[in-house]
Order: sequence, then C-alpha cells, then structure tokens
Amino acid sequence: MRTGLTIGEFATVTHLSVRTLRRYHESGLLVPANVDPDTNYRYYLPDQIATAQVIHRLRELDVPLTEIKSIIATDDPHHRAELIAGHLNRLEAALDRTRAAVVSLRQLLRPDAAALAVELRSVPARTVAAISAQVRVEDSVAWFSQAMDELDVAFPPAERTGPPGGRYANELFTSGAGAMTVFRSVRSPRRDGRIEVLDLPAADLAVAVHPGPHDDIDVTYGRLGNWVASHALSVDGPVHETYLAGPRDTGDARRWRTEIGWPVFRLTPG
Repeated sequence: MRTGLTIGEFATVTHLSVRTLRRYHESGLLVPANVDPDTNYRYYLPDQIATAQVIHRLRELDVPLTEIKSIIATDDPHHRAELIAGHLNRLEAALDRTRAAVVSLRQLLRPDAAALAVELRSVPARTVAAISAQVRVEDSVAWFSQAMDELDVAFPPAERTGPPGGRYANELFTSGAGAMTVFRSVRSPRRDGRIEVLDLPAADLAVAVHPGPHDDIDVTYGRLGNWVASHALSVDGPVHETYLAGPRDTGDARRWRTEIGWPVFRLTPG
C-alpha cells in the first residue's frame, strides 16, 4: 500500500530532480518518510515539501551541509533564523568584496582614467579631537563608523571647523593591522570617553581626490603611489585621508569625495 508521495511526484511538486532528492537522502538532509523494503521505492509526506524547498534554497546560497543539518534539525524558529542570518551576513560580505573587485578592475582597464591630478600641499600643525586604536584591516570599516559616530555626537555641526579626516599607519596595509586615527577639526577640542585631544604635526603631502564610492579607492592609491615614485620622495609616515563628502553628507555615493594625502619630501621645487 502506498504511503505518501512517490519520489517522482515529490520531485514535481518541489521542482527538485529525483537525482537531487536521492542525494539529499544519502547525505541525511532529507530522509523519505517511508522506504518500501521490497521495491526500495521512496515515499514522502506532504509536510516535507517545505523542508525540501528550504534545503534547496540554502544549497543555492552555498550553505555548508553541516549547517543545513543544524538548521533543519532545530525546532526553535529563533535559533533557525540566527543560523540562517549568520550565513547571509557572510554572503553579503563576500558580495561586497566581489563588487569592489569588479569596480577596481573596470577602473584599471580604462586607459583614459590613468591620469591623476596631484597637488603637493603643506599641511600645518593642528589640534583636533580624535579617536585612535590598533585595528585589524578586516575590522577597519566597522571601527571607523563607530568612532566617527562618537565624534559626531560629541561635536555637533556648530562646533566643527572642517571635514573629518583619518591617519592610517603603513602597517595597516602591509601587515593587516595597525594604528588608525579618525579626527574632527573643532573649535575647542576636549576629552570625552575614547576621544582625546591630539596634536597633528605639520606634513608635506602629495594629495589626490578619489571620487565616488570607496569600492575602487585602491586604484587611486595605486596611481597616487605611482605619481609619488616619479615626482617626489616618499616619507615613512601615516597616510592621510580627508572626507570632503561621504556617507554622512549624502546617500548618493557618486558625490563622495575623499582626499588621499601621501607623506612626501619634495625632490624638486615647484
């Protein structure tokens, strides 16, 4: 006597191939409700349809089999949601890396974009409100955002005298971890929690502007480094960034403007 849907019928209603369903069975992901001992025919219950479709979607997202088993096995909807959310966060991070790589490659393949306007600028010493820490490069974006939030709360627009900026040690790029400092120029810098009063020394910089989102900012860094190697003597010092316009100013990433300042010592005047 038949008990449930045959594997062919189940394949039809779930839009999964018989081969896929057999693979799910062999891996222990989706075990048929009944297997006829004489014919070896597999039979599935209607309430297994949704489970099969969930498994299929998770496999499309490259969720590892062990994680899928944990998700399917749990009866706690909150725990199940947490497991799925964790993988979705990893996927989003991977998508961000892919998008950044695509944007950078498109820029590098544009010969007309190779020219870069560079200005040699002497920046005077300044006293600013700043937050500094040793940061791993993979944590840098989150750390930057949190630090800037703290500065923005402590110093509202009426107290600010210029755009925010940052200084980043070479080790952040060469070793994957290093000193990061973000700061704001304000009328009266003061200590507040992690915020310190910092004296920035004067510096000579080769400055270029990176337009738009930061997905391909590495291309501008590369072109600026090329210019410095040809026109000036690079100095071992932190890279400066000034955020003339950024996410805190406009949601339109095309309008973002980031100045990159490379510490230099001029080889020739002018």
